[in-house]
Amino acid sequence: MLLDLQGKVVVVTGAARGIGASIAETFREEGCRVVRLDLASEAFPADPEVDLVCDVGDGDATRSVAEEIERRFGRIDVLINNAGVLAESPLESMDDAAFDRSFAVNVGGVFRMSKAVIPAMKRQRAGRIINAASFAAIVPSVGSGAYAASKAAVVQLTRVLAGELGPYGITVNAYAPGMVPTAMNGFAEMPQAAQDRLLDTLSIRRWETPEDVARLLVFLASDAAAYLTGALLDISGGKLATQMPQRAYELAAERPTE
Repeated sequence: MLLDLQGKVVVVTGAARGIGASIAETFREEGCRVVRLDLASEAFPADPEVDLVCDVGDGDATRSVAEEIERRFGRIDVLINNAGVLAESPLESMDDAAFDRSFAVNVGGVFRMSKAVIPAMKRQRAGRIINAASFAAIVPSVGSGAYAASKAAVVQLTRVLAGELGPYGITVNAYAPGMVPTAMNGFAEMPQAAQDRLLDTLSIRRWETPEDVARLLVFLASDAAAYLTGALLDISGGKLATQMPQRAYELAAERPTE
């Protein structure tokens, strides 16, 4: 099956670094015309991508950047709402501003960017909107109340958008990564014992890579996923698929020839 995305105009938010940068690079390798959005121009690597400054929490800014992209390219085929922030704290002691920012960026950014590109996609009678949720939207962690609640809201927003945009040939899906080491979460810098405790929750016992996520998004953006909408795709490496995934690795070590 050939996932032919050649020439598609793909917009990636929060694309200057981390997972967003890898997503943008993967789509570029697929022959897409990629537009990277982030908060500051100096954050982007020096390469030939189209980079635009945009605060996804600002409705005027998102409308303006969507109009600029359509003016440059004549269309917008794919929007990947990757931008997000992480606020970690017990809810009792969480700063009000941090809680509000979690929703302004993680949920409000999806809402505003989607709203901004929908007119272009409706004119085309086609489009893909792909939203970053999180495994925290499925099973939250202690201390991640604001983040988990905001990502759960993204899932429901995705479902409503899928229903509203179906008549126009626009699909809307969400994806739930598990544990991708980034500067934001610091997984790879934790003591080994702490890393092992986290890895023991995975059926595929390794850290997730940005490329693992990006390959799923290429599929969702392609014609092969044309009948898939309103879905939350769990790409967490089977995190907590069973109660004690590490037990399978212990058994495999005991029976190496099987």
